[in-house]
Amino acid sequence: MAARPKLHYPNGRGRMESVRWVLAAAGVEFDEEFLETKEQLYKLQDGNHLLFQQVPMVEIDGMKLVQTRSILHYIADKHNLFGKNLKERTLIDMYVEGTLDLLELLIMHPFLKPDDQQKEVVNMAQKAIIRYFPVFEKILRSHGQSFLVGNQLSLADVILLQTILALEEKIPNILSAFPFLQEYTVKLSNIPTIKRFLEPGSKKKPPPDEIYVRTVYNIFRP
Repeated sequence: MAARPKLHYPNGRGRMESVRWVLAAAGVEFDEEFLETKEQLYKLQDGNHLLFQQVPMVEIDGMKLVQTRSILHYIADKHNLFGKNLKERTLIDMYVEGTLDLLELLIMHPFLKPDDQQKEVVNMAQKAIIRYFPVFEKILRSHGQSFLVGNQLSLADVILLQTILALEEKIPNILSAFPFLQEYTVKLSNIPTIKRFLEPGSKKKPPPDEIYVRTVYNIFRP
């Protein structure tokens, strides 16, 4: 029996949360080893476990994978969440890259100065409503299917749902002008594997708090 994937990262969302999402969507159980000190990071670095000396790192199938997008691609491809042909994979990749640009704003938000955080919420809302959500609304409206690509769940859907739900935590009515995305979000949230991940007690991480921010600073700040 193959060992379960092991995730190495602080106990919070950050760039590892997308990895948790795609593993959960694929129905894959995983373990986590939380980084809490600089010493733990140094141990991984000194042991040549981190190719570029940084996390996220995922132990899976005898490999130690780094770089978030590479990790996501590997897991998605392994579990049939990365399209059926080159055209579908390219569309999925394009949609994921765009969504990750928006998600990055959410990842960095808790590390901003308090005075800048509310301004950045306004900026995120504007970018989502003007640049990103109209693209996905048009895709869903044009093909009339339940998923973004190939009428089946893909990495693009998982990352978009993650991003929408994280934005809704800060801006509850963010989808008010996007009826197709509203319906899409409800449908995806009720897929059994995703529904379990959204329930209390799962390995989905809560919104970042001061403890998480302080831990990250203590580990990674020079």
